[in-house]
Amino acid sequence: MLVRVDLNVPMHDGLVTDTTRIERTLPTIRDLQAKGAQVIVLSHFGRPRGQRKLEMSLQPVAVALQTSLGQKVTFGADCIGADAVAAIASADNGEVVVLENLRFHAGEEANDGTFAQAIADLADAYVNDAFSCAHRAHASTEAITCLLPAAAGRLMQTELEALSGALGNPERPVAAVVGGAKISTKMDVLGNLVSKVDQLIIGGGMANTFLFASGIDVGKSLSETDMADQAHDIMANAAAEGCEIILPVDAKVAQTFEAGARSQAVSVDSVPTDSMILDLGPVSINDLVQRLGRCRTVVWNGPLGAFEISPFDAGTNAVACETARLTQEGFLLSVAGGGDTVAALANAGAVDHFSYVSTAGGAFLEWLEGKTLPGVAALES
Repeated sequence: MLVRVDLNVPMHDGLVTDTTRIERTLPTIRDLQAKGAQVIVLSHFGRPRGQRKLEMSLQPVAVALQTSLGQKVTFGADCIGADAVAAIASADNGEVVVLENLRFHAGEEANDGTFAQAIADLADAYVNDAFSCAHRAHASTEAITCLLPAAAGRLMQTELEALSGALGNPERPVAAVVGGAKISTKMDVLGNLVSKVDQLIIGGGMANTFLFASGIDVGKSLSETDMADQAHDIMANAAAEGCEIILPVDAKVAQTFEAGARSQAVSVDSVPTDSMILDLGPVSINDLVQRLGRCRTVVWNGPLGAFEISPFDAGTNAVACETARLTQEGFLLSVAGGGDTVAALANAGAVDHFSYVSTAGGAFLEWLEGKTLPGVAALES
């Protein structure tokens, strides 16, 4: 049984530093083992661009999987051909085999049918458990589904059910929290969300661009002034769709972005010309906390301030903790993912208390944009 997972995990000095993605593969692997399948794990790691690069080998990741799984894992020196066949043959019944980095072959990213056939020749069936790779039409996510009986794994199933509950047919009112530095990277996200949610809460550097477009002087704050027209368009579309856009009414500002910098809370229309907006102010934080109490569903992508440095993480932390509290008490369905979101929620101590936090980056964003994900569509067809 071929199982496509995402083992593209952070590493330092040859050791995995965060096993979250590895841990999330375990339910599918164990389910298949319980049904008598030999599990052959496929994944990419890094961007070797069709070249064999030792520093991007999956061998140390296979060792980490062995530790998490609590049983022996066999490693194959290639993902196709004689080395792959030998590794599979050498493994005992029920033993997991991890094959080498798919992207060592250019055919993977090219969605090449011949390469897909070489992978398919190794097994009788295929399971895709890599939602985080589902936005790529690659040989191991799309072409292979035409060659073997194909199904979704437990993690893929969990992701899709969580996302469907958040935007497919959600319990209303629905709020989307969208933060981060630039609206230019999230135009499609914002454009799709205004037709899906009741409230669009915008924070981080993105909010500064909307404030600027509204005629507010944001001082030295990060702002894409050339995107003002697009911000106007989003606000107009939101009004037409009956979606309320929520922007900060006050902010924490400082002259420099560094630990220990002197900061103060000011109204957004009173930002000093020599200062920059780095976080929500207390009035804005309180307003968002009150709004969350009236919502039933929250979708979250991106931090609401410069959360990397205290005290500019206060806004993200407060809103994240309130979302987590309401979720734990059964009042709220909360789904988050993409970019710096996981790190921001972890910093707030809230990451384990949302209904679901996706480790997918690009796939989560493309889902927020309303795009069809090739890896999912291939399973559906």
